[in-house]
Amino acid sequence: MNMNTIPRKEYPRPHFARGGWLNLNGEWNFAFDEKNMGEKERWYESGNLQQKIIVPFTYETKASGIGEETFCANIWYQKQVTISEDYRNRKVILHFQAADYMTKVWVNGKFVGKHQGGQIAFSFDVTDYLGDDLSLNIVVKCEDSISCHQPRGKQRWLDKNFGCWYVQTTGIWQTVWLEFLNEVHVDSVKITPDIDTESVEFSYQFAEEVDYSDNLTLKTEITFNQMPIKSFSFDVHRPKHTSRVNIASDHFEWKVMLWEPRNPNLYDVVFTLYKNGEVLDRVDSYFGMRKISTENGKVLLNNTPIYQRLLLDQGYWQDSHLTPPSEEAILEDIDKTMEMGYNGVRKHMKVEDQRYLYWADKKGLLVWSEMAATYEFSDEAVQNFTEEWMEVVKQQYNHPSIITWTPFNESWGIKNIYTDVKQQQFTEAIYHLTKAFDSMRPVIVNDGWEHTVSDILTLHDYVELGEEFSERYKDLETVVDNKIAFNKHKHAMAQGYEYKGQPIIISEYGGIAFSSEKGWGYGNQVKNEEEFLKRFESITQAIKDIDYICGFCYTQITDVQQEVNGLLTEDRQPKIEMKKIRDINLK
Repeated sequence: MNMNTIPRKEYPRPHFARGGWLNLNGEWNFAFDEKNMGEKERWYESGNLQQKIIVPFTYETKASGIGEETFCANIWYQKQVTISEDYRNRKVILHFQAADYMTKVWVNGKFVGKHQGGQIAFSFDVTDYLGDDLSLNIVVKCEDSISCHQPRGKQRWLDKNFGCWYVQTTGIWQTVWLEFLNEVHVDSVKITPDIDTESVEFSYQFAEEVDYSDNLTLKTEITFNQMPIKSFSFDVHRPKHTSRVNIASDHFEWKVMLWEPRNPNLYDVVFTLYKNGEVLDRVDSYFGMRKISTENGKVLLNNTPIYQRLLLDQGYWQDSHLTPPSEEAILEDIDKTMEMGYNGVRKHMKVEDQRYLYWADKKGLLVWSEMAATYEFSDEAVQNFTEEWMEVVKQQYNHPSIITWTPFNESWGIKNIYTDVKQQQFTEAIYHLTKAFDSMRPVIVNDGWEHTVSDILTLHDYVELGEEFSERYKDLETVVDNKIAFNKHKHAMAQGYEYKGQPIIISEYGGIAFSSEKGWGYGNQVKNEEEFLKRFESITQAIKDIDYICGFCYTQITDVQQEVNGLLTEDRQPKIEMKKIRDINLK
């Protein structure tokens, strides 16, 4: 990659967008700190980092310009920035869309703060650290580990890849940027649609340190395809405010334009904050009017049953790993997913880039959002997981494409959940915490098996032949009463819990690999396209033929390193004509 180019130039937070920002991606100075001497030697003052790296790609990737896969627990970044004189009297916020795992920041030699968590966006107010010439010498130290007590998803904790665990992700892996704000501004807005009352609720959060005796007014303007729908204002007297407004409009035959896969209608909304009539802040956002619910063993979208045809998507790229290399690459994945007849994805072990979710919102792709797993159960793991997961839910809440939360997968990090009451209680706690913040989406507590409390019962089954699948699943009670073992020794329900009529989805199956490839897939490998399509159609149709199953998720969209069971190669080339996959999915 050309060291002078700036990758990922697009605005990184499209669901809460402002003018006045500066992208800091591109070339940074970089150093490995193998002996962890950087803080003692005050590297944050000298900034004497000898290597170069292309942010936001991690040093393990080719796209970073380094491509070193050996794990290093401590790494440093440095970049000199001078901001425009136009922003002299503004607050300057330094944003990281994600950096793994502990991030420490210094500006102009002074410590600004630190953040823990590898999956979520975070920021620092660096206004007080600016030089008189509006310069910032930004120094970042990222600390990571091979600990299984921190959420790590598919990142390996051994020296080499194994099973379905891949090269680790260390340090900055999403966009870094500066935002320029007035002292008084809108911090966040939580948007909750309610199609049954044709209304939407806005929960506003303003900066805590504001003098609310000032004459502050917040105006909210809702439009659809530039047509005015609703506008209202209120005086801002406190840091938090909630408004609910009916948006039924005679512009439309049915009064409200609903969001769904074939018609991903989005309302635009602008929040403008005034002081004595002067604009202090303007934020552009959007929302979708849609409802997700469960009833009588079905998942309902906008009160109508929907059959979910999902594709497992781990979000890896050959040269950039977890970081999408470009917006075009994001669009390619979404478009090919839909071209193959899938209406959604299960984002597996990864909290996805906001630009991906934005395009899923725009194009009508259903998304299950899943947390990166820990792999040992301990007080430390519980604390790390809970804090980060709740921030994931908060940050992704406004995306209409996200229809399901999946905090746990296959008992990872809770390996004794089948009998261990403490681990069962932990999953119950996460379920109820998630529902307390978001009552409108289903929560799947332990995707795959050994469910405790869960709004959907999901099962992982890599049986190869449709006839065998049909025989295994012909009797619902046999499945839900733990009379069938998955993955040789797993059962649908944890001990002490029983099936309560939830919808049932086969959320992993398939994983078919070709025998000519180096790597592994599930079951026997196939020799050619004909063998692949015969097996793919056999098992897919068998799932669709079971009337109590209301969806499936095929493993997976692309090959990932040593796992070669993708419908596409790592560089996104179809292994089978995509129309043939589509025809089977939609048959």
